[in-house]
Amino acid sequence: MEIRPEIAWLVLACAAVTALPRVLPLVALSRITLPGAVMAWLRHVPVGVLAALLAIEGISFTAAGYAGIAAALLLAVATRSLIGTVAAGVGAFWLLA
Repeated sequence: MEIRPEIAWLVLACAAVTALPRVLPLVALSRITLPGAVMAWLRHVPVGVLAALLAIEGISFTAAGYAGIAAALLLAVATRSLIGTVAAGVGAFWLLA
C-alpha cells in the first residue's frame, strides 16, 4: 500500500492543528504561577464538565441514562475519583442499555 505525500502531509497538518491548542496552554501555564482566585475557579471546571455531560444524558429520559447518572454521582461524591466516576457511570449505563 502506497501513501501519497499530500495525504501524509494532510494527516500531519490535522495532527498539528489538533495538538497545538491543547499543548500550548499547558506549556504556557506551566511556567507561571496563577493567582489563588484563578486556581480556585479552575477547581470547579471538572465538576462543571461532569454536570454538563450528565445533564445531556438526563434529557434522554432512559432508565440506563438515569442509572449511569446515579452511579456516577454516588461514586464521585464518595471517592472524588475521576476514573472511578466515569467507570461507574459507563458501567451502569452499559449493564442496563
